[in-house]
Amino acid sequence: MKDKDPNNIEVLLKNPEVQAVTNNINQELIERRKYIPPKCKVFKSPYTLLKEDDFFNFNIDEEARKLLPNIIHNNVQILVGLDSPEESFKDRYCKKRHIGIVFSGGPAPGGHNVIAGLYEAAKKANPKTKIYGFLLGPDGIVENEAIEITGSLVDAYRNLGGFTMIKTGRTKIDTKEKMALSRETCKRLGLDALVIVGGDDSNTNAAFLAQEMIEDNVQVIGVPKTIDGDIQVRDADGHILCAMSFGFHTAARAFSNSISNLCTDSGSDVKYWHICKVMGRVASHLALEVALQTHANMTLIGEDLCDFIDKKRIEEAAKKNDIDYTAYGMTLRHLSRVICNGIVRRAEVGKNYGVIVIPEGILEFVNEIQVFIIKLNTIIAEYNDTHDTDFHTDFPALEDKLEYLRRLARRSREEQRFSVWNTRDDDLFNDIPGFFQEGLLMERDSHGNFQFSQVKTEKVLMGLVNDYLNILKENGSYKIGIEKSYYRKVLGKGGLDPDYFGPIIFKNYNDAELLLVKPSIISVKTLKMALEKEQAISEAEEIPKPIEKIYQKSVPKFKTQVHFYGYDGRGNNPTRFDCNYTYNLGLTVFSLIANGSTGQMAAIRNLEKDFEKWEPIGIPIAPLMHLEERKGKLTLVLEKSIVDVNSASFRIVKAFREKWLAAVPGDDNYRHPGPIRFAGESEEDRPITLVLNALG
Repeated sequence: MKDKDPNNIEVLLKNPEVQAVTNNINQELIERRKYIPPKCKVFKSPYTLLKEDDFFNFNIDEEARKLLPNIIHNNVQILVGLDSPEESFKDRYCKKRHIGIVFSGGPAPGGHNVIAGLYEAAKKANPKTKIYGFLLGPDGIVENEAIEITGSLVDAYRNLGGFTMIKTGRTKIDTKEKMALSRETCKRLGLDALVIVGGDDSNTNAAFLAQEMIEDNVQVIGVPKTIDGDIQVRDADGHILCAMSFGFHTAARAFSNSISNLCTDSGSDVKYWHICKVMGRVASHLALEVALQTHANMTLIGEDLCDFIDKKRIEEAAKKNDIDYTAYGMTLRHLSRVICNGIVRRAEVGKNYGVIVIPEGILEFVNEIQVFIIKLNTIIAEYNDTHDTDFHTDFPALEDKLEYLRRLARRSREEQRFSVWNTRDDDLFNDIPGFFQEGLLMERDSHGNFQFSQVKTEKVLMGLVNDYLNILKENGSYKIGIEKSYYRKVLGKGGLDPDYFGPIIFKNYNDAELLLVKPSIISVKTLKMALEKEQAISEAEEIPKPIEKIYQKSVPKFKTQVHFYGYDGRGNNPTRFDCNYTYNLGLTVFSLIANGSTGQMAAIRNLEKDFEKWEPIGIPIAPLMHLEERKGKLTLVLEKSIVDVNSASFRIVKAFREKWLAAVPGDDNYRHPGPIRFAGESEEDRPITLVLNALG
């Protein structure tokens, strides 16, 4: 009888329905694995040929010319379909190869499809070709930790998110020792080619590896990956070669769905401002796309702040025959005022709630903060260069670090030539809240970058916002608008004449449907004084309950909920756009390898257009590189792409700011993109920013 007891856990676990609903394999997973992305037109031919295209021009950095001589003169390569090549071409194209692939940096949705495209193209050309996946990122190359990719492994991860198949890591192959170990790994595996899937730093690494391994006959191909969307390649004349890195669309859609849900919650509960920080350390592409996807009430775009000019301060300086250079560029204080203005305006029409989107790197575009970061980066780098220990090890506590800065400030008074950190810097820095000081002095990442994701950007900004809102509340400028019909109903129920009390309480009683309490009434005490002054009540009388109720409703309570969107989006299963994009990138990688390329980045032109117009190409990496400060030194790197404030997508968002703020009576203008469905006619086929930029 015990074996048939439905409450027995062993019986329950054997129940087919229990097994079905708790299985790792569900219908969504089955459908994703079954989906085979379409191929670009060129891949419908059995072979591809590379056409060298010298139409595109690049401004070549002299340091790149010096350090990468063997690949600096690479051209853009256009893939061309080939149906009946000569036998010698077939032999070269279809020869047995050993190809290694590695993921580098943070995960981005679609990476597994790069492997799928490469694997299937390589196996189609020659079934004896072997593909090796290096484990845990570049460490796998250095330490020769790899697995052979099989068809069953590809099928298991097809169209799925993450880099789970072979994992990833952030090691850079940037020393002679690591380079030598990498060459040894390639030699032991007999690699003909190495594929590096990563962001700007990883593709920089790919260029140096390509240069180093030419003598070993190992080809190196890069693939543009980052959810931040900051790998966008143009030539010197502005022609677009790669409009977007893979993973961006999925992350933006995932963030947008969650933020859209917060818009719904905000407009339902009507008491919270949701502060949404989204990834994007250097560029605000994700924030821009989220704005277009959700129509959040306020979206800050870092690049927009750079062009800000405080005309009032310039005029005041001009009256004194002076120039105020600090008037150029947004300050932290002014930025908080911009946010406050939107909050106050929405409150006036009864909307003491909303959604604000902030890119994690917003502070990098605030002039005063950027100056601090540059100076502190230099100080930390110089300290590490001149001592056997590390700055953060020698000064573990915040007070220790501050004392070191104070010593530098004193030194600046004694030595006129020493000006990295002066007394003015020290005074300004000491005005910053302690938690933010600690953030600015935290350890830099492995590339020497300031880790904006670790700074509570939203806490810095919203702390200033909250302080200023309290000031506005005290001077009577921050009020919640009261609907006249509601006011009349409440007073009518209490047996009071609304038309008598209205002009006493409200500043706009006779000419508005949303009533604002007079600025002079900022407390129950001042309310009573106003009523007494107009002889509506005597000094001995209490404020009528209906009037006090109306007043309390007019008093705003600024409540926030803070959210960070980053890791969840980059771990999402890819959109159909990213599935198609990455699969064709994988096919492109093999074509570049089969045609003998090295030092190239696989890319797809015309991503902003319909799929039929997509054009697989190889972009030379070396000509894209330039000198940039890293860890206090000038280093040759691939340039990140920031939001173009002259682009159609940004100008459209700017034009809609007032509408999306919705600081008017009536409904908000929220947009609901919905979840990533992967299938279905309504699923969008590309990022909105690309659609708009194509129109522009």
